Amino acid sequence: MPITTSAKKALRQNKKKRAHNLRYINRIKALAKEIKKLVATKKFKEATEILPKFHKALDKAVKENVIKKNTASRKKSRITLAINKVK
Repeated sequence: MPITTSAKKALRQNKKKRAHNLRYINRIKALAKEIKKLVATKKFKEATEILPKFHKALDKAVKENVIKKNTASRKKSRITLAINKVK
């Protein structure tokens, strides 16, 4: 447990930032999981319909400094590649 006032404040800030960042991260993970499931069952059309939502979630996470730009680009590329393989 933090003892000093500044350490207590830092703990409060960290909890708030973590909750904020987890919203974006969980959204990205959920969409990626859904797309991968559709790719595994070879449902190309449904996967391509979810793809823009996935891209938007990644772009928002980059904008909010939750993930880095290249990480988002890599995730977009790999998911798109997986969908195109099914095609």
